[in-house]
Parts: sequence; C-alpha cells; structure tokens
Amino acid sequence: MGDPRKHRRKWSGPKHPWIKERILKEIELVGRYGLKNKRELWIAETLARRFRHRARAILGLPEDLRERELKALIAKLAKLGIVGDNASLDSVLGITAEHILERRLQTIVYRKGLAKTIHEARQLITHGHIAIGATRVTSPGYLVSVEDEQFVTYAPGSPYKERLEAKGVEAI
Repeated sequence: MGDPRKHRRKWSGPKHPWIKERILKEIELVGRYGLKNKRELWIAETLARRFRHRARAILGLPEDLRERELKALIAKLAKLGIVGDNASLDSVLGITAEHILERRLQTIVYRKGLAKTIHEARQLITHGHIAIGATRVTSPGYLVSVEDEQFVTYAPGSPYKERLEAKGVEAI
C-alpha cells in the first residue's frame, strides 16, 4: 500500500526534452489555459493518455466484457464532460490534453464570466473566492463534472459576490 504521505507522481514528462514543435505547442497551451507551469499540462496529457490506453485495453477483451467496460468508461468520461453521452470508442481514442484542460475549474470560471481573464480566474480560485455549491474550492486544476458546472459561483462571503448583489445583479 505504501505510506500515505508519499504520493505517486501524477505525470510523466516528455521522452525527449528538446523538440521544437512540442515546446511551441506547450507554450501556446500554457498561455491559453493560464497554467502555472508545464507540469500542469503534463498532468493533463498523462490523464488523457491513461484514458486512451484504457480504451485500447478494452479492445482486447471478449465481446460481452468489452461492451460493459466501454460503457463504464464512456459514462465516466461523459460525467466529466470530456466526451458526449453517445460517444464511440473512436472519440475516446481521440481524447487530448485540451479536452482535459477545458474541464478544469480555472477554465470554467473564465468561460462563465466570473473572471475577466484566465489568470484572474486562477487567482480568484486560489484566494478562495470561488465555490462549487456551498463548498469552497481552492484548486484551479479541479476537474468539474457536468452536473457540478452549474453550481460554480462566487463563494459565500466573498466580496465579489457582495459587489454583484450591491449592484442588483443576482450571482450566477
């Protein structure tokens, strides 16, 4: 089992560190999604890679077990909002890091208009101004499920929420 204080690494970096096209793509994604460093991008890439590997492993299973496992995988990915409800195996095999990055709390806060920039969204989250329902979440990398997305708003007691209420605008 291991010591609970000794966490496993959640990411694996690139095999070759100096490929120009990969570096330029990483820099563009880090800027677009307001990531702190490339490690956050590598975490998303690793998660997408694990989903794709799991889908390929499902291909090798017997037919009855394959359908059950594929439905479970698609249900999990649909709950996270990475693929649609009626997705196929090809769409699961086509998952990229961008699909994962679109479901991060930081991106959701920016897309909902709670922050003016993607970087402001990160700051609002880390400073405790964003909540999902009644639970304050301070991790910008939190993956928001589809059902929780509607509950993303300013935290109770946040000056941002109070400022909206003072203007007469109801908080989202």
